[in-house]
Amino acid sequence: MNQIKALEKALNYSFKRDDLITEALTHKSYKKPYNNERLEFLGDAVLDLIVGEYLFNKFPKEDEGLLSKIRASLVNEKGFTKLAEHINLGQAIFISSAEENNSGRTKPSLLSNAFEAIIGAIYLESGLEVTANVTTRLIEASHETIDLNSLSKDFKTTLQELTQAEFGETPTYKMVRAFGPDHKKEFEISVELQHKIIATSIGRSKKEAQQKAAEIALKKLQGEV
Repeated sequence: MNQIKALEKALNYSFKRDDLITEALTHKSYKKPYNNERLEFLGDAVLDLIVGEYLFNKFPKEDEGLLSKIRASLVNEKGFTKLAEHINLGQAIFISSAEENNSGRTKPSLLSNAFEAIIGAIYLESGLEVTANVTTRLIEASHETIDLNSLSKDFKTTLQELTQAEFGETPTYKMVRAFGPDHKKEFEISVELQHKIIATSIGRSKKEAQQKAAEIALKKLQGEV
């Protein structure tokens, strides 16, 4: 329970229902009659709305296309993992010994899902306004700057400009596979250049997977990895 107290302090929020926060922190590997997947499903939808409203108010003169791009950079596994790490969520989750030995407490997919579940739990307990306050406070605390340049990086465009300049051709993106349940489907995309796969990545949409693959490809071509 000490870990839950620490989590509450990091969130600046006190949970009302022990059963709800326990469920939100329980990974399916823990082998209980319950796990956090249903709350994760709810939290995903709530976060989409909260971040959308936050950006709508923060950037009153920007159009829908740019706002959607910025939201996509926040509402994804990488963005939620960043928030989860900020509150040290990995130390509070309940996972199996096997998952523990597999670095489960630092695994991005597990942290991201648990964060969504936490938000789902807060929403059920306290409603949208309180949940929005908790979420926006975390977003602002975990990002040095929240502006158009830092949040709306288009890695596909940058990669295309680089490959055209250096190789005289543009990269191509191919679907490797789609997997997962319909409400939580994920896509694996590869990016190819000169008939060779230079990077692959997974995202919750084809666009997200392409952006992540392009980011990895850029780092490789620029010698950063």
